[in-house]
Amino acid sequence: MTTHYFEHPLNEKTRIYLRVEALLHQLNASSHFSDDLQHLNFFRALFDLLEIFEQIQLKSELAKDIEKQRQTYRNWRNFDGVDQEMLNTILLEVDQVHSQLMAAERFGQSLKEDRFLSAIRQRFNLPGGACCFDLPALDHWLHLAQEAKQADACNWMETLTSLSHALKLWLKLSRETGQSMMQQAHNGFYQSDAEEANILRLHIPMHFGVYPMISGHKNRFAIKFIDFKSGQAFTGNVEFELAVCG
Repeated sequence: MTTHYFEHPLNEKTRIYLRVEALLHQLNASSHFSDDLQHLNFFRALFDLLEIFEQIQLKSELAKDIEKQRQTYRNWRNFDGVDQEMLNTILLEVDQVHSQLMAAERFGQSLKEDRFLSAIRQRFNLPGGACCFDLPALDHWLHLAQEAKQADACNWMETLTSLSHALKLWLKLSRETGQSMMQQAHNGFYQSDAEEANILRLHIPMHFGVYPMISGHKNRFAIKFIDFKSGQAFTGNVEFELAVCG
């Protein structure tokens, strides 16, 4: 059965984490420059990340959240029935990622100091601003050998390695706290409580032809399903899978 997979954050910090995850994915996917337009996706993702880094102290926030997860897993050592070998493996990974994160520079610092990136960043975000006559430096870079361009991309992305590893681990451990269960939205509406939750994960069968509009916070949420074709509230019942992740 074909399903629509959907995630929704229940607090602003998790919303930012999911945006950063999406931008890192775009960065990796476009870094091969397999066609003439991939560089547009690459630089837009890179500059969007820099915008986020300037708005929030992402390194310190992520470090605090990783530390919180570490304390949670350490407390599980006192519970019977917990696979201690698996727990120790997770804790070792958390310790390594946290150490790498604390030793890293402030996210985006090297990128902001890069002369080429600084020269193209401001005009690149103008509508159509990536044309050769607007950004001759970028046009020159695009005519470099493929190996040189990919080497530059690797160097830029390497400065984000600690961020990528820490965010990937935090989201992985957060997502794994939720158990997916079948639910039913009566008349296209569903609501429930959530204790200190961060993410909702939904699998919605495509044959219903709906998408979710979600509101709420870490303790309570509501889901209203919208008919894709009409754009109106769906009035039928919708069976879907839901995981509430801490």
